[in-house]
Amino acid sequence: MTPATSARDRIGTASRLVVKVGSSSLTTPQGMIDVDRVDALVDVLAARRKTGTQIVLVSSGAIAAGLGPLGLSARPRDLATQQAAASVGQGVLVARYTSSFARYGLRVGQVLLTADDMMRRAHHVNAQRTLNRLLELGIVPVVNENDTVATDEIRFGDNDRLAALVAHLIRADALVLLSDVDALYDGDPRRPGARRLGDVRGPEDLVGVELGKGGAVGTGGMVTKVQAARIATGAGVPVVLTAAAHAAQAIAGADVGTYFHPGGRHPGTRLLWLAHATTGRGRLHLDGGAVEAVVARRKSLLPAGVTAVEGDFAAGDPVDLCGPHGHVVARGLVNFDAAEIPGLLGRSTRELASSLGPEYERELIHRDDIVILEPTH
Repeated sequence: MTPATSARDRIGTASRLVVKVGSSSLTTPQGMIDVDRVDALVDVLAARRKTGTQIVLVSSGAIAAGLGPLGLSARPRDLATQQAAASVGQGVLVARYTSSFARYGLRVGQVLLTADDMMRRAHHVNAQRTLNRLLELGIVPVVNENDTVATDEIRFGDNDRLAALVAHLIRADALVLLSDVDALYDGDPRRPGARRLGDVRGPEDLVGVELGKGGAVGTGGMVTKVQAARIATGAGVPVVLTAAAHAAQAIAGADVGTYFHPGGRHPGTRLLWLAHATTGRGRLHLDGGAVEAVVARRKSLLPAGVTAVEGDFAAGDPVDLCGPHGHVVARGLVNFDAAEIPGLLGRSTRELASSLGPEYERELIHRDDIVILEPTH
C-alpha cells in the first residue's frame, strides 16, 4: 500500500464527514436547479450515510437557484439583488434536498451561518451545539451562508472557507470539496501538458501552480478551494478536492482528485475565523518592539507600541497589525474605537489609568484575541 493510498483511507473510514458542493455542480448556467445532478449527489451521500457515517452537506446554490424564478440571466453584482435571489433560491434548494434525501428515508435540516457566527463565542458554541444535535438525531444538516442578511464586511464570500470552518467546528474527520474541476493541476487543465497534483503536503507543493478564478454562477474558484484546504489541514482535517462526478470515489478514499495532507495544529475556532474569514476594518502600525512582543513572544498589544492608526472601526472589530515597513503581521479584535486610540498612543497603561480612569488600564488587544498571519522579517 502506497503512502498516498494509506493517507486517503482517512477519507474512506471517516465517521464524521463534511462535503461541500459548488453552485456550478448543482445548477444549469441559467440558474435553475438541475434535479438529476442533485439526485446523483444525494445517491452518493445517502449510501455513505447508511453505513453509519455522519454527514454535513455545505451547499452553495441558493443565489444561483433564485436566478431563474426571478427572471435573471446572470448572477447579480449588487448585494441587495444577490440577497433577494438567495431568499427565493434557498427555499428552492432545500426543498429539492428534502425531496431527494426522502427517497432514502433521510431528513435534512437547514443551517444558515454568517461569519459573525464564527467570531462571537456564544454564536459559534450555539452553532456547534445545533450541528452536533442534528447529527445525533440522524439528520443531514444542509449548511449555507446566510446570504440574505450577510453584508460585504461580514461574509465568508464563498462556501469553501465556510466548509473548512464547519469541518473544524464539528471536529470532522475529513472534508471533501466537490467542484466542476476534477483536481488541482499545476496549470490550466485545458492546456496540453497540465499535470494533476495527486497530493499536496504543504505550501512547497504549490510553488509555481497557477490557480484559476470562479465561473459565472458561483463565487469560488481554485484559489478559494486551496485556501479552504489550508484552513482545514491547518486544523488537522484532511481534504480531498475533486469533481462532483467523482464524489463516490472521493468519499470512498479512492485515488481521485487532489488530497491535501493535514497538519498537526488545532487552533481555536475563533482564531481560525479571525485569520481566514475576516478582513481588517482598520490598521494599527506597530514599532519594532511591539512586533517582537506580539509575534515572537505572543504578548498582548499595548498602546505604547503603536505608532499610528488607520480606518474607522469600533471596539470588538478585527484590525490588522502592521510592522514598521507596513506589512501585516497579525490580526486582532481591538478593545477601543478608532477615535479613542490616537490619544492613547505612546503611553503606558498605568499612566492612562491615572489620567483617564481605571477602564483604560488594559491592552489595546489581548493576546487571546490575536492571530499571527506571518512571521516577522
